[in-house]
Amino acid sequence: MNFDLTAEQEMIRKMMKEFADEEVAPGALERDRTKKFPVEVFKKLGDMGIMGLPFPEQYGGGGADTISFAIVTEELSRACGSTGITYSAHISLGGAPINLFGTEEQKQRYLTPICSGESFGAFGLTEPNAGSDAGGTRTSASEENGEFLINGNKCFITNASFAKHLALTAVTSEQDGKKEITAIIVPTDAKGFSVIDNYEKMGLNSSNTTELVLEDVRVPVENLLGKRGEGFKQFLITLDGGRIGIGAMAVGIAQGAYEKALKYAKERKQFGKSLSSFQAIQFKLADMAMKIELARNMVYKAAWLKDQGRSFSKEASMCKLYASEICMEVTDQAVQIHGGYGYMKEYHVERYMRDAKLLEIGEGTSEIQRTVIARQIGC
Repeated sequence: MNFDLTAEQEMIRKMMKEFADEEVAPGALERDRTKKFPVEVFKKLGDMGIMGLPFPEQYGGGGADTISFAIVTEELSRACGSTGITYSAHISLGGAPINLFGTEEQKQRYLTPICSGESFGAFGLTEPNAGSDAGGTRTSASEENGEFLINGNKCFITNASFAKHLALTAVTSEQDGKKEITAIIVPTDAKGFSVIDNYEKMGLNSSNTTELVLEDVRVPVENLLGKRGEGFKQFLITLDGGRIGIGAMAVGIAQGAYEKALKYAKERKQFGKSLSSFQAIQFKLADMAMKIELARNMVYKAAWLKDQGRSFSKEASMCKLYASEICMEVTDQAVQIHGGYGYMKEYHVERYMRDAKLLEIGEGTSEIQRTVIARQIGC
């Protein structure tokens, strides 16, 4: 067994740590207040060749592995959760299904602008009545005259305001109560397609979370992604990869909160001594460091299995579940260590705590992850 990162992975970690500290962290607090999307940050990431990092070089990608993607997501999230989730969704939900299931022509047309950062990656699965029960999809796509006619709406969709196209699921037929769910690539500027950005969120305020409304949207049947009727299956495969991204994001947010808490504990004096000299605080920090390290190892293992072409569904669910839950715990303890100052926005840890909560919900709730794991272990 070898736990060392490769020379390329180490280079990416060093580069992204410096970038996160210098370019992402300084504006994170203000972006959280103003809900301003970090366009400038992603322009720079595009110039650095990071926006298509794990995709093939022939489409403008970097040809890197999943561990490298996890490293980038972690480092961005360590500075700003909103930036981390934007990047994770761009790659694992926006680009991945096109890369996995698209035709060569579709990859050239739709994956290339995602790799360059010209378009953000987005993914239309969740609906008002189809959250954990994604099979409850109601958006419909009827085929007529060589086109799909799409009607319906999606909710909680990341990055759609900045995406030029996205893949979404729709019911293409239904027999005896059984739905045929198909994935279709839809340009966001298509007639009848509306992107509504007016959610008031608890956290991740500078990320873009939208509702999609489709009213008689027409796209050619050539925009079918993968095979007809396999859209649900394809999106489940996509979500497996997405869970590695959420796990990496959780590790990054937890790491950022831990670093703030450790620094504060060393500097803050009470009863004539630094907080870090009290065993109660030492134990909190020790537990935080241990759990972050365990979560990181789980994320890297799931990513490694994916890169080896081996089954990784169980490990992806495990890393997402564990990392998101310890992230919530670590951020909570970071606020506690800061005391009253932890409740103040200028100390950042309350932002980390608010951002962390979504990770126990998005891309499969903790309850759904336990269901997935139970099935994988033969229950």
